[in-house]
Amino acid sequence: MQHFKTLSSYLDYIGLPRPEHPMLSVFNSKGDGYLPCPRESSPPITNDCYSISFKKYVEGNLNYGRTKYDFTNGALICIAPRQVLQWDNSVVFEQKGFSINFHEDFLKGTELAQQIKKYGFFSYAVNEALHLSPKEEKQLGSIVENIEIEYQNNHDAFSKDIIVSHLDTLLKYANRFYERQFLNRKELSNDLLEKFNKQIAIYLESGQLQEKGIPSIEQIADEMSVSQRYLSDTLKKETGKTTTEHLHLHLIDEAKNILLQPDKSISEVAYELGFEYPPYFSRLFKKKEGISPTEFRDKYKLN
Repeated sequence: MQHFKTLSSYLDYIGLPRPEHPMLSVFNSKGDGYLPCPRESSPPITNDCYSISFKKYVEGNLNYGRTKYDFTNGALICIAPRQVLQWDNSVVFEQKGFSINFHEDFLKGTELAQQIKKYGFFSYAVNEALHLSPKEEKQLGSIVENIEIEYQNNHDAFSKDIIVSHLDTLLKYANRFYERQFLNRKELSNDLLEKFNKQIAIYLESGQLQEKGIPSIEQIADEMSVSQRYLSDTLKKETGKTTTEHLHLHLIDEAKNILLQPDKSISEVAYELGFEYPPYFSRLFKKKEGISPTEFRDKYKLN
């Protein structure tokens, strides 16, 4: 798989104009203009750059990581460094909007270098593109115009700080709009919780706990065809509990059934549930239930 370490080499490869700055490029359509069109297709590639793009008129699918981004009118697409990208000639790139690409080293030494890693939308999957309202589109557009003005000017000692400040503002607005999108997706997130619970139930019923141990959240998310970050963000937003907490609830519920079997020791119950260390199981059980597994068994033991 081909990897591009510099912004210039990446833009050269996809057929876009060379940047004005070695670590930053800004494309912005205005009036009747269109964004420059990249090459028609590409096998899987990776690069060391962030991309923030608002695509207003695009058709087709872009493979991003293990999933596909479904481009629709008014979609804000955020891509992180070293994610696998792939597209074919079914993608129509004639579009309006903006595209900002910058090497991860462009942020070195700034607060944004750490903050940007906390924005979950850079790792989202197919259904998580941000769909902007006209008002939101206008707000982001004005920020991009400020970035473009500074980008086109002769660079001086203040240029980078000003551009990074605008990027920080752009991402904070994007985060606000994603929060709004989460609030408007209650039905979707409830469906996601239902799918999550179903996936855990399938895993428990299949006997894989004893064979493979407790599943990772990444593994569950993969089975659900969503990203781990999106799954975690959505469940936390709508239920107040993390994906790990939801998983633990299932394990504790299963533990209660097994604990009522008097022929099994606490250690055997722990191993059956996929815990490598029985003391950890006992601590988790007490944390969730307020009593130890032994106390639970004594309290509810069958006569």
